[in-house]
Amino acid sequence: MDGSRKLAMAEDAVEYHLFLIPDKPRDTEEHREILQKYIEQIMTQFAPILVPYIWQNQPFNLKYKPAKGGVPAHMYGMTKFGDNIEDEWFIVYVIKQITKEFPELVARIEDNDGEFLLIEAADFLPKWLDPDNSANRVFFHHGELCIIPVPRKSERISWLPTTPPTIQQALSIISAHPEAVLASESVRAAVDRRISGYPEKIEASLHRAHCFLPAGIVAVLKQRPRLLSAAVQAFYLRDPIDLRACRVFKTFLPETRIMASVTFTKCLYAQLVQQKFVPDRRSGYGLPPPSHPQYRAYELGMKLAHGFEILCSKCSPHFSDSKKSLVTASPLWASFLESLKRNDYFKGLMEGSAQYQERLEMAKNYFQLSIHRPESSLAMSPGEEILTTLQTLPFDIDKLKTEEAALPPEDDDQWLDLSPEQLDQLLQDASGRKESQPGPQKEEQQNYNVAQVSDSMKAFISKVSTHKGAELPRDPSEAPITFDADSFLNYFDKILGTKPLESDSDDLDEEDSESLDSDDDLDCEAQGPESLKGALGSLKSYMAQMDQELAHTCMGQSFSTRKQLKDHPSQTANNNSDEEDSGAGDCAVEGVDVDLNLVSNILESYSSQAGLAGPASNLLHSMGVRLPDNADHNPHVSQ
Repeated sequence: MDGSRKLAMAEDAVEYHLFLIPDKPRDTEEHREILQKYIEQIMTQFAPILVPYIWQNQPFNLKYKPAKGGVPAHMYGMTKFGDNIEDEWFIVYVIKQITKEFPELVARIEDNDGEFLLIEAADFLPKWLDPDNSANRVFFHHGELCIIPVPRKSERISWLPTTPPTIQQALSIISAHPEAVLASESVRAAVDRRISGYPEKIEASLHRAHCFLPAGIVAVLKQRPRLLSAAVQAFYLRDPIDLRACRVFKTFLPETRIMASVTFTKCLYAQLVQQKFVPDRRSGYGLPPPSHPQYRAYELGMKLAHGFEILCSKCSPHFSDSKKSLVTASPLWASFLESLKRNDYFKGLMEGSAQYQERLEMAKNYFQLSIHRPESSLAMSPGEEILTTLQTLPFDIDKLKTEEAALPPEDDDQWLDLSPEQLDQLLQDASGRKESQPGPQKEEQQNYNVAQVSDSMKAFISKVSTHKGAELPRDPSEAPITFDADSFLNYFDKILGTKPLESDSDDLDEEDSESLDSDDDLDCEAQGPESLKGALGSLKSYMAQMDQELAHTCMGQSFSTRKQLKDHPSQTANNNSDEEDSGAGDCAVEGVDVDLNLVSNILESYSSQAGLAGPASNLLHSMGVRLPDNADHNPHVSQ
């Protein structure tokens, strides 16, 4: 990602590119017209799900991007999704469906974190794939996720480059070998699980609430529902300068308030509700007591009114009329409208009816934002759109008041206060795991085999770690680490001093070092295996003496031994004061039960986490070991 793109994606944003294959870097007028037609077809075909969608910051959009630096001309879009991560995954779903409906297109998508699709499927990626070699390898084609592989060292494949491919190379590879680049089933399933449920999932992400709003805002939201996001963000990110405009309202007077039903996304609703705010007394937006049955409606309306007033205060009431570009004047509008009718966007509504006009206004707004995008210098700000709507679309307050009696019921907002169990369920659903039934879970706790913990830890310790981190044991069929016993004994022989002492000087040159090494080899050969066995015996004797001295210290008594398990199965290491007094003369030291001490310490650490994330649970979960809940809440591990 170059510097300009990093700057453009300073906020949370997602970029998406659609390429036509087979293609070459060209930037002719004919090629531009072909891509423009694709943009029109795509935006029209997916209008039924894109038009009513409420975006957090910016909508899904496509534009022509000319060829540059070996990258062919293609369709490009960028959407800033802010705090609502669901916008990003909805775009992933749209991109996937586009490549399914248009098989001649190949798409790639990334965000501030880079290849976030790989991050989602991190547990299932091949070992060779890492951030250093993942550039230009991840694409969507025919509605499926593709990952261009790396040739193995032992084989050479003519069509696979050994270095990360260029965009042009990647497009050629996908076009010629679509089956060979298909991502593994587990990787595709991880991504599909994240976007499963769309487009039906869109409705579940909405929240309808009653708001006591000025009539002007109600009229604006009927025509421009997407301006709700801008108003919430204006209130959410307000500063003292913004609030100066809200001391005395000039555009949305509190005397014109009526009750209305407003459709939020859950993210926007949560942002508005969780903000604690007391309005200025001079504003006229007083609130009833919290015990009032419509207190929430008054509070939401007050906050939204402040957001809309802040937006309008940022522009002059006499802004340039040149910015009021008419959507219907665009030559693309007629064909776009006709395509909407063919795709049953109006759902059989009678032309000229109120509902028809409402959907028509939404389509015009969508067309202007996503297809016929004016230059930034001519684009209207949200405040200018609000003022323009108020000037061009007069409304009848009395008519709006009559609608108060027929408002649809509010949605329950209990999802804002999740219980720990509900939160756990959401996390399990997000990670693709299903919660077990209460009966089997209880039986699992009773029959849980703690040996799985020690076996997994042993497998983990036996792995080789590098500067990139430790490998977690996944495949039991992997070959164990080889152990050279002769080299091991040779090193011990040098350490114990059975050979002549070597110089510790760092000033030895390479030849001296080589001569010393050769002498060591000769000495090792001359001494033979008897000397090595004696050295190993000396080491064992030395270690036994250390064990004898440590056995009666606090450190030694902190470990459980095999003798304690045999003679005192219920006694802990803290009750050995008698042994401490009489054990000085003991010549035999019972061995430490490594497995028991390992499991005891891990379970004690797991219990101290009190159900939260911690080192014990994180390490065990990464190895696929899941401990049952601590039913007795007793940190002591029964021996």
